[in-house]
Amino acid sequence: MRYQGAYAPRSPVLKRQPGGCVVAEAVRAALASRLAAVGERLERALRRAGRERGTVTLVAVTKTVPADVAALLPELGVNDLGESRPQELRRKAAVLPSARWHLIGHLQRNKVRETVPLVARVHSVDSLRLLAALEDEAARSQTPVPSLLEFNASGEPEKHGFRPGEAAAVADAVAGLHWLRVDGLMTMAAYSEDPEEARPAFALLRRLRDDLRRRLGKSDALPHLSMGMSGDFEVAVEEGATFVRLGTVLFEGLPGGAA
Repeated sequence: MRYQGAYAPRSPVLKRQPGGCVVAEAVRAALASRLAAVGERLERALRRAGRERGTVTLVAVTKTVPADVAALLPELGVNDLGESRPQELRRKAAVLPSARWHLIGHLQRNKVRETVPLVARVHSVDSLRLLAALEDEAARSQTPVPSLLEFNASGEPEKHGFRPGEAAAVADAVAGLHWLRVDGLMTMAAYSEDPEEARPAFALLRRLRDDLRRRLGKSDALPHLSMGMSGDFEVAVEEGATFVRLGTVLFEGLPGGAA
């Protein structure tokens, strides 16, 4: 689903119970309603930012969502689905091979070869060693997957990603690529009840993108910014997000699921 605009949901597992068809229809209806509400919020955020329709892609984060619930998303017009763990992505991609799968979590180098063929985009290139491994795999397969550089814009020590001060080294590494297609940046803001608290991290990612463009000498490089989750995606859109990663706002507390 694309708009003129991930949080991983908390265990919204559909319970198997009598009247399963009724429950499934209730889930479909609730999910359709939530997608419509999110779409309206994205549209309003785009208007506030003076941006055009169709410039943001919603990636529905299906972590912990059963495959049969994830399967409802393409039927409802959402074809971009995200997973944090490569093994879970592989499991769901086997059930939904026509979806555009996005890996949004940490990717170990020894999982690159088995994961890359399944995904439309890797959002989480968080080290020069992983960047080199993806370049090697792209050269081997001659099918480079679009990838985003993950920056730790919030400065939280437990998070993966390049530090803002590593921009020069990152630019040099990107300039030396021959096969891999790096076309943007990704970040996660620190959790807060106030969405405005996320704005500095999102603004920093946009500035880092602009700095990398100057270092690469390409004003149109790195067009994508993957930022914004369920609690802060409207602020992310206002700051230039082209991908938002949403889970809780779509899935939490669905009929038949966990509260």
